[in-house]
Amino acid sequence: MYRLLIADDHPLFRDAISRTLNLAVADGSTPEYELLQAASLEEALSVIAHHADSLDLLLLDLDLPDSHGLEGLARLREEADWLPVAILSAHEARETVLEALALGAVGYLSKSSSAQTLRDALARMLAGEVYVPAQLMRAAPRPAPLSASSASASSAPASSLPVPPPAPQLAPSLSDAEFARRWQTLTTKQRGVLERMVLGESNKMIAWQLGVAETTVKSHVSAILHKLGVASRVQAILLASHALPAVSGPSEASAAPRRETPRSSAHE
Repeated sequence: MYRLLIADDHPLFRDAISRTLNLAVADGSTPEYELLQAASLEEALSVIAHHADSLDLLLLDLDLPDSHGLEGLARLREEADWLPVAILSAHEARETVLEALALGAVGYLSKSSSAQTLRDALARMLAGEVYVPAQLMRAAPRPAPLSASSASASSAPASSLPVPPPAPQLAPSLSDAEFARRWQTLTTKQRGVLERMVLGESNKMIAWQLGVAETTVKSHVSAILHKLGVASRVQAILLASHALPAVSGPSEASAAPRRETPRSSAHE
């Protein structure tokens, strides 16, 4: 059984998530879940302290009564960095998604997601993957990410605002020229895989779309990380999402006709 915690200040929404998971367990499509609930960041931290040995994942809303934007995620990274945290929010700006990943989130889900999407995302995150819906990664950039540092800027005088610490850099900072050089070391298939990683697709989905084995995709991912000089999938996504538009058009692999999307199970 997995033990999850949801931090959201709307009881009806928390109950809806609980019912969704219970229905999935009842029809045998997912493993069993126990869902703990919190209505604020402080309450979530208290629950975490009491269940530190058994929590598997926290679903965090970005608009809690005692935290706004990504400041709650930043605090959780400081006080409970062992606990995987996924964002479950109505905010869908691409910059917010990328900033959440940079702060250490293991996934980002829109509150408009379907029940099946929620179940699939939980299965992937609990399996150690990072989950970001493709539509959020494809979204056009918006001017103002919902960051911890900007959350209170509109309501407080400039002179009274504390200087926020810099967000952690999960991916190396590269010039366009250096990224272009590393990009050229990737094979055509590796470029196609990287482009689909940026769109939020899982290894299984990439394999399906490209018509190759999932083990082949995993090998490509390992080679991509090595050639880009990064240590994780998240770092590769963060780096490429900023630099790819400047150096590439659609690669041969990425531009291949998309296959019909398969039915996905909760264990994909």
